Amino acid sequence: MKQRPTDLLTIGEVAQRSGVATSAIRFYEEQGLISSTRTTGNQRRYPRYVLRRIGIIVAARRFGVPLTEVADVFEELPEDRMPGKSDWRRISKNWHERLEAKRREIELLEEELVGCIGCGCLSLKTCFVLNPNDALAAEGAGPRRLEPGRAEDASASGDSVAD
Repeated sequence: MKQRPTDLLTIGEVAQRSGVATSAIRFYEEQGLISSTRTTGNQRRYPRYVLRRIGIIVAARRFGVPLTEVADVFEELPEDRMPGKSDWRRISKNWHERLEAKRREIELLEEELVGCIGCGCLSLKTCFVLNPNDALAAEGAGPRRLEPGRAEDASASGDSVAD
C-alpha cells in the first residue's frame, strides 16, 4: 500500500525510518521538539514531517548543538509542515558559525598543548594550560576568597568550609 504525505506514522515506523530509538522519540516529544496525536487507544501517531525534524536533531547532535538551541530553531519553523531547503540553509548557516568558533577554540587549545609539551613545566603556579587565568595567584597560595578567620573557625569546630 502506497503511503501518502498525510498518513500518520506509528512510533515504531518513525524509529525504523529515522534510525532513532523509540525512547529518544518519546524524549524529543517530551522536550517539545516534535509532536504527535493520539488514537482512541491512546497510541502515538506522528505526521511524516517529524522524520525531517528528527533528521535535524540527529545532525545537531553530531555538530555538538544542544537540544535547547534546536528547540529555538524549531520555534522559528511552522509546526504543520516539513522544514524545507531555505529553512535548512538558515539553520546550517548558524550552526556553521558555531562550528567555526569551536574549530578556532580547538586550534588555540592545540597551540597551548604544543607549548606545554615543549616547556615541560606542568607547574600549577606558572602553567597557563593547567591553571588558566589564575587572577588570584598574585595574592598567594590557598583559598583567597574566604572571610578572614573563617578557615580557622571551621577547622576548630570540625565543620567543613564547603558546608
